[in-house]
Amino acid sequence: MYSSLNIYDQQLAIKPNTVESPNAAYQRMAVFWPLIEDLKEGSYKIKSKHRKYLFPEPRESTESYDSRLNRSTVVPYMQRIEKMLAGMLVRKPVRLDNVSDLVREQLFDVDLEQNDLNVWLYNTARTAISFGHVGVLVDAPKEGDKTRPYWVTYTPRDILGWRTEIIDGARQLTQLRLLENVVEPDGKYGEKQVKQIRVLERGRYEIHRKDKKNSEYKLFDEGEMSLKDKIPFAVAYSNRVGFYESRSPLYDIAELNLKHYQIQSDLDNILHISAVPNLVVYGYPNADEITTGPNEALSLPPESRMEYVAPSSDSYEAIFRRLDDLKEQINTLSLAAVLGQKLVGESAEAKRIDRSQNDSTLMVLAQQMQDLIDNCLQFHSEYLNEPKAGTCAVNRDFVSARLDPQEITAYLQLFNSGSITHETLLTRLNEGEILGDDFSVEEELENLQNGGLKEVNIPELPNEEPADIEDDEDDEEEDV
Repeated sequence: MYSSLNIYDQQLAIKPNTVESPNAAYQRMAVFWPLIEDLKEGSYKIKSKHRKYLFPEPRESTESYDSRLNRSTVVPYMQRIEKMLAGMLVRKPVRLDNVSDLVREQLFDVDLEQNDLNVWLYNTARTAISFGHVGVLVDAPKEGDKTRPYWVTYTPRDILGWRTEIIDGARQLTQLRLLENVVEPDGKYGEKQVKQIRVLERGRYEIHRKDKKNSEYKLFDEGEMSLKDKIPFAVAYSNRVGFYESRSPLYDIAELNLKHYQIQSDLDNILHISAVPNLVVYGYPNADEITTGPNEALSLPPESRMEYVAPSSDSYEAIFRRLDDLKEQINTLSLAAVLGQKLVGESAEAKRIDRSQNDSTLMVLAQQMQDLIDNCLQFHSEYLNEPKAGTCAVNRDFVSARLDPQEITAYLQLFNSGSITHETLLTRLNEGEILGDDFSVEEELENLQNGGLKEVNIPELPNEEPADIEDDEDDEEEDV
């Protein structure tokens, strides 16, 4: 028999005052991560946890429970919402300003995993949405005399602890402990995963690995960092609680997703057992001898009778309504993450008109990811001794606002009648996604002031005298 288990009773095995000991903020956050992580991995992961998420009924046998578990499915609401929000964030590519050509070139493989900046932003944003924040280390191991910085992403589970101090009027990192999984070759064809903890301090680093004998972390490597006065680590939040502490903005949706899984399991089990009408025989003691099917006739004594009994459809209606309510709650919370709480109850037209989205989770995340990339660009440029780091702009237009043909015609009529200026027309067409992402209203107006053409250097026409000389030379050869 299975016994129930409270999913919130999570205890961390902690060895105090060791390099692997998580700090207090880590422990406060850790209780929320298992459900998020399991739902992200999908139905197989949830079902593999058995009674942790799908509770057995009283006096339910192991065989009956296993059969019910196998029939249960998880609708991946969490995965869909996470991908949807991250996809909205990268609906338009990241715009870079004043970034050097050397850094731009390396951003096409920003993490040394063949991901460019936009793909990297999508994956990193998914982590921030799911867990509440994400950390990025700009590392640059030296290979000879060349240094190639790259960006490494860490989930909150990988950030074990940190220490800060007020330096130059701002809180800055003085120590950071990061949990890493390193894949190393094992023999000629195999590989093995090695856990290690990277300890970063201002100007130096340590790497600790587990000792095979006693499974304790021991010092494996140490050295100096290229950046002496800082730890090149940046964080972006989607739902900040404190310094390097957050809560997942999708946790409420995760619990609704779990509840939907449990109720769906109940419904599938009920339908499996009772959806097919049952044959009931009255007044016949040998009912076990009765078989029904095609081309079969039944003969019963006069005092007996038989009928099919099916449960009333009303017994299922409450469960169906509950599932619909859960879907509606999930959709409402998802919409709130994009548009903000104040727009959830408004009409579709009102949501389309109000484009501020200042209180939405996605708007907050967009600003946070923009600051994160700016900080990483700064670290990246310092590694390469580039004088200017540059900045970036992350998309804030999450929902398509493309103008339809009628709206375009209306704006053109207003411009032709002199009711709006040329700048207003171009601005609205650009906001309506008609002119393309690379279109600049300022540059276009400047070109119009110059006669509609950009200043170009016209190359000089080639001198025709060399052609005459060649002709003369040909004539001389013919004379000879």
